[in-house]
Amino acid sequence: MPEGPEIRKAADQVEKALKGRPVLDVYFAFPSLKDYEDLLKGEEVIKVDTKGKAMLIRFSNQYSIYSHNQLYGKWYVRNAYNYPKTNRQLRLALHNEKKSALLYSASDIEVMRHEEAAVHPFIMKAGPDLLNEPIQSAELISRFHSDRFRRRRWSALLLDQTFIAGVGNYLRSEILFAAGIHPHLRPMDCTENQLTKAAEASIELIWRSYEHGGITNDLALAKRLKAQGAEREQYRHWVFNREGQPCRICGTEIRKIIANSRRCYFCPRCQSKEE
Repeated sequence: MPEGPEIRKAADQVEKALKGRPVLDVYFAFPSLKDYEDLLKGEEVIKVDTKGKAMLIRFSNQYSIYSHNQLYGKWYVRNAYNYPKTNRQLRLALHNEKKSALLYSASDIEVMRHEEAAVHPFIMKAGPDLLNEPIQSAELISRFHSDRFRRRRWSALLLDQTFIAGVGNYLRSEILFAAGIHPHLRPMDCTENQLTKAAEASIELIWRSYEHGGITNDLALAKRLKAQGAEREQYRHWVFNREGQPCRICGTEIRKIIANSRRCYFCPRCQSKEE
C-alpha cells in the first residue's frame, strides 16, 4: 500500500499536470459517478490536497474528487490520452490538452463539494498529516501521552490513521527503529527519551521518504551503498524488508514478526524490550 509520502508525490505530479488548465474530458468507471463527468468538464483544477493516504483534487466549481488508493491503487501522469500498458483497471481519468492523470485499481472514489470534504469520514477522523500541517514534536509527544493512545502497542498504533495520518507499514518499522522502541511496547512503557525520539523520527522520516524517493535510511550511508553498486532495496531502509541481515548500527540480525497482520522488522538489540 502506498503511504503518505507516495500519495503526496503522486499529488504533486497530478497537480503539476492539471493545475490551471481546464479539464476537457472526465471518465469515471463507477456508474454512480457518471453524472459528475459533465459537471467537471471544462472546469479548472485549482489545487491537489492530501490527508495521509487520501487525495483531494479541487476544481474551480467548488467540487472535489476524493480518492484513496488503498492496497492496489496507482496514479499515472502521461501525455494526453497516452494510456500505459497495464493489467490494472482504469477507475478515473482526467484529461486536458497536454496531460492525462489516470487512476487505476482504486475502488474508493467520491465526488463532493469542497465544504463536504472536511466532514468526510476518513478525513474527519484522520490524525495529523506531518507533510501538510506544521506539527511540532512536542505536539506528538502529548498525543503519545493521551489516554486515547498511550495504552496501545506501537505496532498497532502506528498503522492507525487516526493517530498519525499517512504512516504505513515501512514507516512503522523505520520510526520504531530510529526511536529504539520494540514493536510490542506501548507509549506508557517508554521513557521520555524514547517518546521524544519517536516524535522526532515520525516527522523526520516521513519527510525524508517524501524528499528522497522513499529512502528512510541515513542519506550518507544510502549514497555510499549506492555508489558501491547496491540496488535500491538494499540501501533504502534501516530495517524494513531486511530480515536476516545485520543491523546497520550494531550488526545484530534483523528479525521479522507479523504484527496486526502486517510485516514488521526490528533489531532485537537496538530495540530491546528492556531499557
